[in-house]
This record gives sequence, C-alpha cells and structure tokens, in this order.
Amino acid sequence: MPIFEIYQNDLLRVEQKNFVLEKDLQFLIERNLEVVFNCHFVATEFSTGTVHAGRIDTLALSEENNPVIIEYKKVESSELINQSLFYLHWIRDHKGDFEMAVQKALGPDVKVDWSDIRVICIAPNYKKYDLHAVQVMGANIELWKYRLYTNNSLYLEEVFGGSSEAITIDSNLEKNPTMVAAGKKAAQVRATASYTYEEHLENKSPAIKELMQEIREVVVGLDSTIEEVPKKFYIAYKASQNIVCMEPQKKHIKLFLKLRPQDIVDPPTTYRDVSKIGHYGTGDVEFTVASSAELEEIKKFIELAYNKVGG
Repeated sequence: MPIFEIYQNDLLRVEQKNFVLEKDLQFLIERNLEVVFNCHFVATEFSTGTVHAGRIDTLALSEENNPVIIEYKKVESSELINQSLFYLHWIRDHKGDFEMAVQKALGPDVKVDWSDIRVICIAPNYKKYDLHAVQVMGANIELWKYRLYTNNSLYLEEVFGGSSEAITIDSNLEKNPTMVAAGKKAAQVRATASYTYEEHLENKSPAIKELMQEIREVVVGLDSTIEEVPKKFYIAYKASQNIVCMEPQKKHIKLFLKLRPQDIVDPPTTYRDVSKIGHYGTGDVEFTVASSAELEEIKKFIELAYNKVGG
C-alpha cells in the first residue's frame, strides 16, 4: 500500500528510498530502541570471540529483562536468518558474557531473565522460503520489514512473530544443520519455560475467573493482532510491546497499563501511580479491578494504552 502525504486536501504519493549504509539503519534503531521495541540498549557490534568469529549487531534487554538480539540487512538476504539463529544458539551457551555486558551498560543490580530470548530480524523484505524456514525451525525469531520514505518516515511491520507455532519438519526437505540445531534448541527452551492462561485460573473464585475473561475480551477485542503471553506472575497482552499486564489475585485483579501517570486524567479510585514502586507487570499505571463496573470505568484507559503503543 503506498503512503500519501496530505497537502491542502491533496494526496501526494511519498516515494520510497533506502539507507545509504546498513549501519545507518542500525544506528537509527539503536538510538530509538525504547520507542520502537521498548528495549534497553546493551551493546553494538558485540564480539562472539575468536572461536565463533562473529559480531552481533545489537544486544538489548527487553522490558521483562529478557535478552534481545537484533540483526539488520538493507537488502533482502537469507543470510540474516542464518546469522540470527547462529547467535541465538551462541547466547544460550554464553550467558555470562551477556550478563556482564548488561551490568556494564545498565548497572550491577539488573537481573537477566533467561526464560525467553527475543531475536529480531529487520530487512526490507523476506523470501517465502525464509518465512517457511523460520516456521519449520520453531525458533523464537521475529521478522520485521521496513520501508524508508523520502519524507524521512520509517515504517516497520512484523511479518512473522517469534511466538508462532512450529510446523512439523518434513524429513525429505534439505535443511541447514546449524539452523536445525539452533531452532530445535530454542523451541525446547521456550517449551520448558512457558506458562499458560489456565495456570493463572488455579485457586481463583468463579467471580475472578469470569472477570479475567471479561478483561481478556476487552483487550484482545481492540485488535486481532494483540498477542496473549502468559508469564509466571501475570498475563501480558502485547502488540509491538506490552499494552496491558493482568495480575489475577484472590479478591481482585491488578492491571498494569503502558501509560505514564500524566496520561491519566480524572482517574477512578482504583488507580495508582506505580512508576516508583516495584511490581511484576510492566507499566507505570496500575488499576485494581474487582467488578465489571470497575472494569467499565477503565476501558478508556486500556484503549488509550493501545493507542499510545501504536498497535
């Protein structure tokens, strides 16, 4: 779909261009990691040592303290996925190196959560064979495509999510052994560290279970692409980043929204500023919900959080 600029009620088509250097794309994303992927920058061109002889384009830490690897290409290339799988395999075997880099960049008190590793590939396009290969591997890889326009707008779109179910591997297909090994290992790690929505229902009253389902329907109903990601202590609902985190408790449910306290106008009594208070879910705004009526009061804030994240 072409992009148009509105000028005095006329639509002017905006032409595409590309970065002069691949490094320009990398530099732009690294400077804006929190805006684009809600991640903290850790390192650039991170060396994997003399034995592996590689350099990871960008290392980061997610909002949930999970490791993040980002690789870039300014042209369509299958090499991008091969590299990403290689580095995914490498980082699982070199946790200490990553944790030292995190402490150097973000401070000694930051604890890395190894229950998940986020791998992001950014390129202008992907071949259909690459999309199929990533699905077959079952690896936790996100494929993002970008478009750069002459008005200096940058468009990013996720074309494959890392949480997608893996396709059964056909033994007759020719496969790169390194890709297969890395993909299988990533899938096994993700399986052992996964949690389910049903686990959060355990020991909850019928009223809380029903309220959880109401919240679920409200959030997912905003956009069919919103993903439900159960964690150990809460359930995250995310698009490009977390929008709402639901933490069910015995008598009520805590909702943490990706908003700033200054975004909240005329808050209900269920609201609390948690920007300086430790909590499990991500977001600086908390609402404590114990009934459908209280949920109705904060629906507008849930929608606001979705709009702020940008879908």
